[in-house]
Amino acid sequence: MKKIRIIHKTEYHYHEPVTFGQHRAMLRPREGHDLLIIKGLLVTEPESTIRWVWDFQGNSVAVINFLEPSSTLRVLSEVTVELHEAPDIQCAITQEASNYPFAYPESESLEMAPFLIPSYPHDAMAIQAWLLAIYTPGEVVPTHQLLDQLNTRIFESFKYERREEAGVQMPCETLSKGSGSCRDFAVFMMEAARHWGFAARFVTGYIQMNEGQHGATHAWTEVYLPGEGWRGYDPTNNKPAGLEHVAVGVARVHERAAPLSGAWMGDADAFDRMDVSVQVVEV
Repeated sequence: MKKIRIIHKTEYHYHEPVTFGQHRAMLRPREGHDLLIIKGLLVTEPESTIRWVWDFQGNSVAVINFLEPSSTLRVLSEVTVELHEAPDIQCAITQEASNYPFAYPESESLEMAPFLIPSYPHDAMAIQAWLLAIYTPGEVVPTHQLLDQLNTRIFESFKYERREEAGVQMPCETLSKGSGSCRDFAVFMMEAARHWGFAARFVTGYIQMNEGQHGATHAWTEVYLPGEGWRGYDPTNNKPAGLEHVAVGVARVHERAAPLSGAWMGDADAFDRMDVSVQVVEV
């Protein structure tokens, strides 16, 4: 067991006071048998009312209504979590799914359907051509081995580049540029896995940085394997998601897992800049 403190501060600066619409903050980690929140704090400027809700995916979302105009919008989240190995909980992939290709059991196929549909259908041919270097249709290979190879090939094929702007690159952009951010790699792996018939989803959260890794605020991919559940893959760092990964939000598409979203009303040129500061440290 270990404790990690996460301090995440987002600031929007404007040249003059503006009015803020309702915002949604997805900053609270997802609790489970391997993660327990010890304490948490969410502070805003200007003053606001905060209402916590669960969304469809079980993500904890703060619905924020600001009470007055301001030239600064600040959201500060401080959370301390306990991370556990949970050796008593062992979920093994079913024998039927241990080799690829396989079919999801009928009892799960309806729930899995949305996560099987590619989000970028126009990129299908480019992704499928890229995947031929890893897998030839008709082969029978161990499922874990195939997904590990996909994770590694993304890591080896593309150069990491930090991008501050919102959104992600389409998979074809990542292919043409040969580079991307952790969000771009997570989306690329999600799409690639779906083209093989896996249910996959986008994960946003934090990572405790080790030497040679990229992250702090981070994104990775989860693939659903019968018997094992959602298994995390981090193609940015070429490793499975582990104790250093703290998931905050999961979604079928990346737009639904934004850390902070909302609107403001004012002059078109009122916006100045955005500053984000994240610290992930072991206590």
